[in-house]
Amino acid sequence: MTWTTHTVFNQPQPLSNSNLFLSDTPLCEALAREGAEWDREWLASVGAQLGGAESLELGRLANSAPPELLRYDARGVRIDDLRFHPAWHLLMQGVCASRLHNLSWQPDVRERAMVARAARFILHAQVEAGTLCPVTMTHAAVPLLQRWLPDAFSGWHEPLLSDRYDTHMLPGNQKRGLLIGMGMTEKQGGSDVTLNTTRAEPLADRAPGSLWRITGHKWFFSVPQSDAHLILAQSDKGLSCFFLPRLLPDGTRNAVRLERLKEKLGNRSNASSEAEFQDATGWLLGEEGDGLRLILRMGGMTRFDCALGSHGQMRRAFSVALYHAHQRQVMGKNLLDQPLMRQVLAAQALQLEGQTALLMRLARAWSQPSQPQEALFARLFTPAAKYVICKAGMPFVAEAMEVLGGIGYCEESELPRLYRDMPVNSIWEGAGNVMCLDVLRVSGKQAGIAEMLHQEFEAVKGSNRYFDAAWRQLTLRIKRLQESQAREISLRLVLLATGAQLLKYAEPPLADAWCQQWLDSRGVRPLDGAVADRLLMRASGG
Repeated sequence: MTWTTHTVFNQPQPLSNSNLFLSDTPLCEALAREGAEWDREWLASVGAQLGGAESLELGRLANSAPPELLRYDARGVRIDDLRFHPAWHLLMQGVCASRLHNLSWQPDVRERAMVARAARFILHAQVEAGTLCPVTMTHAAVPLLQRWLPDAFSGWHEPLLSDRYDTHMLPGNQKRGLLIGMGMTEKQGGSDVTLNTTRAEPLADRAPGSLWRITGHKWFFSVPQSDAHLILAQSDKGLSCFFLPRLLPDGTRNAVRLERLKEKLGNRSNASSEAEFQDATGWLLGEEGDGLRLILRMGGMTRFDCALGSHGQMRRAFSVALYHAHQRQVMGKNLLDQPLMRQVLAAQALQLEGQTALLMRLARAWSQPSQPQEALFARLFTPAAKYVICKAGMPFVAEAMEVLGGIGYCEESELPRLYRDMPVNSIWEGAGNVMCLDVLRVSGKQAGIAEMLHQEFEAVKGSNRYFDAAWRQLTLRIKRLQESQAREISLRLVLLATGAQLLKYAEPPLADAWCQQWLDSRGVRPLDGAVADRLLMRASGG
C-alpha cells in the first residue's frame, strides 16, 4: 500500500506570464500623456518578454552567482578581469537593445525620448536591478563625452550610440558597443568628494583633452569591467574630471588595479570594486578645476534613475503580491476578497499611481532642458523624488512580503531579492540627507523656483481641500528654510507635486483618495470600496 502524506493545494502559481507594460494602466496612460505614445509598440513587446519565465529566471541566476574578480591569468600575468554568470550577459544584451544607455542621445532622437526611456527603465527594473547600473552611468556620461571626448578616442562616438553589448577586451574604437563607469568616492570622504586625495599631474599642457598621470584610489569603483571610467582627481586648480580608459589607444592595459569586489547586501549581480591608480593614464575632460560641476550634471540623471529603479521594483513586488492574493484562499475566500487585505493592496496601488504620475512628469522635464521652467522642475524634484521614493521602497516590499506570508520570506519567491536590492538606490548617488540638503539648497538659492512651484500648484488650487491646506503650509515653511527641516520639506514637495499631477489628470475619485491618504493631517483612513475596486482593476491592466 502506498501512503500519501498530503496533497498540495491552495498554493498560488508564481507570476511568470504577464506583460509588464500592458498590465500597468497608470504607466500606459502616463506614457501617452507625457508625449511618448510612439514607443508603445516597443514597450508592449519588451513588456511581454520581460514578464516571461525565461527573463525572470535570468534575473535569479545572475544574482545567485555573483561576479568573480580574476587578478591573474594562468601564466601569472596581472589582468584585473571579471567573470560573470552567462545570465548577466543575456540581461545586459536586453538592456542595451532597449537603449537604456543612450536612447536620449540618438541623432534621430524622437520627441520626449526621456519619457520613453523612463518607461523602459521601469520595466527592466522589475526583472533585475544590477544590470541597470552600467547603463545608468553610461547614459549620464554620453552627453559629456559627446562634447569633451579627447581626440585620441574619436572612434568611440559611434559605438557609444550603438544598441550592441560587446564584452571583447579591445580598444573602444574596435568594439560594437561601449559602457562607461564612474569612480568618485574615496575612503576618507564618501559623498564629500572635496576630500578626495587622488592626484593628477599633467604630462604636457593643461588644456581639455590633455594627457595626465593619475595616482590614488577609489573606495567605490562602479562596474570595473567598463570600457572607461570618469573619475575625479585633485589638480593644482582643484577637483577635475578625467577619462580613464580600460585599454590605452595602443591596446595595452591602463594602470588601474582592482583590489577586491565589494561584498554587498544586495545588487549582487553587479560588480562594485575598490581600485588603485598606479600612475594610470587619464585625459582631462572639460576645464581643469571644473570636475565637480561636470559630475553633478551627470549626477542628476543617475539620481533620477535611482527613483525609477526603486519604483520599478516596488511595482514588481506589488504585482507578485496581487497575483498571490487573487489565488490564495483563507477562510473560504480569496485573499483579495478579504476586506482588510483589499485595503492593503489598494493602498499600495494608490501609492504606485502617484509615483508613476510624478516620475513620468519628471521625465518630461528632463526631455525639455531648454525650457527654464522644466529645467527648474527637474533640478528640484529629482533629488526630492530620489529621497522619497527610494526611502519608501523598503517598507513597501516588506508589506508585499506579508501578503505572501512565510513563502514571501523564502528565497523561492522574488521578494527577498527585491528587499535586499532596495536600499542601494537610497544610498547610491547620495543618501537621504545629501538629497534633502540639495533640495534645500535649490529651494533657497535657485532663481525662479518660487514661480515654478506657483505655476505647478496654483493650476489645481481649489480642486481639493487637503491639497490646498498642504500648499498653504509649504509656502510658509519655504519662507523660513531650516536645515533641520530638509527632510520634511523634501517630502512635502514630492507629495504636492504628486497630488498636482493626479488632480490634473487622474480620475477625480482616485485623485481625491490620494490627497486624503497622503495630505490629510488627521492621518490615513480606509479607502472607499468603489475606489479600491477601481485601483486594483487599473493595477491589473483594466
